[in-house]
Amino acid sequence: MESIRNILAGKKGLIVGIANENSIAYGCASVLRQLGAECAVTYLNEKAEKYVRPLAEQLQAPLILPLDVEQPGQLENVFAEIEKRWGSLDFIIHSIAYCPADDLHGRVVDCSLAGFQQAMHVSCYSFIEMARLAEPLMKHGGSLITMSYYGADKVVENYNIMGPVKAALESVSRYLANELGSKRIRVHAVSPGPLKTRAASGIAHFDQLIEDAIARAPQNRLVEIEEVGMTCAFLISNAASGLTGQTIYVDGGQHIKA
Repeated sequence: MESIRNILAGKKGLIVGIANENSIAYGCASVLRQLGAECAVTYLNEKAEKYVRPLAEQLQAPLILPLDVEQPGQLENVFAEIEKRWGSLDFIIHSIAYCPADDLHGRVVDCSLAGFQQAMHVSCYSFIEMARLAEPLMKHGGSLITMSYYGADKVVENYNIMGPVKAALESVSRYLANELGSKRIRVHAVSPGPLKTRAASGIAHFDQLIEDAIARAPQNRLVEIEEVGMTCAFLISNAASGLTGQTIYVDGGQHIKA
């Protein structure tokens, strides 16, 4: 990493989705900070703050703000604070997803309307909202990155309704890339293999999913959150200026297997 130590120097961005030190969002934020970026950090609620704030302070985050995308006005407040502090924005890491347990653990055909709407709101529509609010702040271009999963493209046992939700998210990233490309705003979905995060632990039979991923991946291992972070660093950097609208797999090659 020494040779690229300052590749993100001067870039300022928003990290959404840190819950603890095992979060994908934290792995991304840690790498981005090491490479010179400044990161504003959000936490879900008062209960989450006691876990997130110490991590944000380690990252020297100049802004540590509450954000529940289901609460009216909170997202707008985050961007207002960013505009007040920085006046501009270079990147966003969107790493949040949610589905009520009954709907997540049940068949897609049995998913409730309320559960589907909530999953789509938190996991997908919030990315659209962030893009809309970021657009005027990305005056010289920028990068919007969201987190997906292989279950968006292929049926993964027990991933259930989150498969269609992540498929919608990947499609949204492509449409946003098309709409914002003329403003040099690049949009990507990054698709890590299964990771032992708190959010993933809500998936039924998750241990079996982990074992299957290790067995199927050509590298025969799980990736690390820092590896996801390095991929995001590349996508945010000027080195990736010619890329947009892609789904980038960081899964040890699992997605290439039939």
